[in-house]
Amino acid sequence: MSKGFLLVISGPSGSGKGTVSQALLERNKDIVFSISATTRKPRPGEKDGVNYFFLEEEEFMKRAERGEFLEYAFVHNNYYGTPKDFVLKEIEKGEIVLLEIDVQGALQIKKNYKNVVFVFLLPPTMDELKNRIIKRGTETEEDIELRLKNAFEELDFVGEYDYFVVNDKVEDAVKDIEHIIKAEKLRVKRHSDIKKKVMKKEED
Repeated sequence: MSKGFLLVISGPSGSGKGTVSQALLERNKDIVFSISATTRKPRPGEKDGVNYFFLEEEEFMKRAERGEFLEYAFVHNNYYGTPKDFVLKEIEKGEIVLLEIDVQGALQIKKNYKNVVFVFLLPPTMDELKNRIIKRGTETEEDIELRLKNAFEELDFVGEYDYFVVNDKVEDAVKDIEHIIKAEKLRVKRHSDIKKKVMKKEED
């Protein structure tokens, strides 16, 4: 059995992280989604325990102090964190765990945890990014300006990632990430029994 790993997908707000991640999960049943915790309020249609674990700030900080997050960060005036136990247990079982997080969180994980593949999702243009945020209709004008400002700053960190994928068409972006996953599964370091596999085939 190949060793599992954490697949981190980041990108500016409006780059389509959620849409691409959902499509990736629908097409690949062997990928496990890691649900993040957040202090922000649910958007229309979002469900607790499905899209996020929605927590009050006091409860979130208690969990952070107990070391229950693999990473956590303060983004767009709210806290976001990755529950540690779930991720590590799934990877130990050989699973690929998909984590959709912001750049701050990704950099924390990169510093503290090695078994990770980092993918940065880019919009085709910054104008398109702004249009996507506006079309969502869930942010105030002030929020939109803050997200655009943060997006420009986040682009400076693309060099910290292993791969970048341009999300012009969702289907193409998903295929690119699937190719990345396939290549990562074939890394020698993820297999401890390659010789055994070859010898078994010869016996068969």
